[in-house]
Amino acid sequence: MPIDRLERARVSLQGLALGDALGSQFFVPANRHLPAARELPPAPWSWTDDTEMACVIVTELAAGDGLIDQDRLIAGFAGRYDFDRGYGPSTNRFLRRVRDGEDWRLLLGELFDGQGSWGNGAAMRVAPLGAYHAGDPEQAARQAALSATVTHTHPEAVAGAIAVAVAACLVAAGETSPGPLLDTVLRHVPPGRVRDGIRRARGLLPLRDPEAAARELGNGRDVSAHGTVPFTLWAAATRLRDFPEAVWAAVRAGGDVDTTCAIVAGVVAARLGFHDLPLTWIRAAEPLPPWAGQGPTVGSHERRD
Repeated sequence: MPIDRLERARVSLQGLALGDALGSQFFVPANRHLPAARELPPAPWSWTDDTEMACVIVTELAAGDGLIDQDRLIAGFAGRYDFDRGYGPSTNRFLRRVRDGEDWRLLLGELFDGQGSWGNGAAMRVAPLGAYHAGDPEQAARQAALSATVTHTHPEAVAGAIAVAVAACLVAAGETSPGPLLDTVLRHVPPGRVRDGIRRARGLLPLRDPEAAARELGNGRDVSAHGTVPFTLWAAATRLRDFPEAVWAAVRAGGDVDTTCAIVAGVVAARLGFHDLPLTWIRAAEPLPPWAGQGPTVGSHERRD
């Protein structure tokens, strides 16, 4: 049966949103003791800028038959931008200025002395794009780079987006073996610190302790692509058949936990159906916005916890 690419992207998006919304709750002081007991925080869980931007990407995929139009994508990011979703200071200023009519290409040249951001923002939102291009890692890599460079022009940020998109693309096509998954990702990621980190993650696949893996690979605490993506791909690759376990691994590692959970969840969900996502989590999390096309309503499928 042919893959329904947009449906696959929407499932990845729903998974990403669940990871983001759950992870964001552990920044609340009253909830900080819960990860040690693997206890879910009280509802409702609100998602962050990770999900808002991923929703815009899925909308762009639907509009462009999977191909990124950069002008339309950045217009979507700026038009849907909500300050209260937790955007970083530079992204806040950038999107406000784009929304006010300034040229995004010129504005990017002003950021970080023209070097571009190497942050994890391009990677955090891209898993649904990879899922859309299931089985076509070359196209996933090309479109991921286009999606990244409307906000993040540093080569490491672009490499992080490519890595996450290719991983989701392979998982969506049925890859469930950790070693072959990361080997193929490495073949598509350009040289640099992100690639070096993924190579280290490949060597850590026998390890099961996420805290130990994060000590070696980073947990996103510095919000860099190279300090975030290698760990998230390790967590996803070692738990491809267990969505909740993969997300809890990211929670246990701490750091930029909403973003690490979003990336891990978006990649692992790329191979699932809506009915495979935990119903308890869906009920607790903020729904996706109708404009993102979230797919079937919760009540239309039987789901497992």
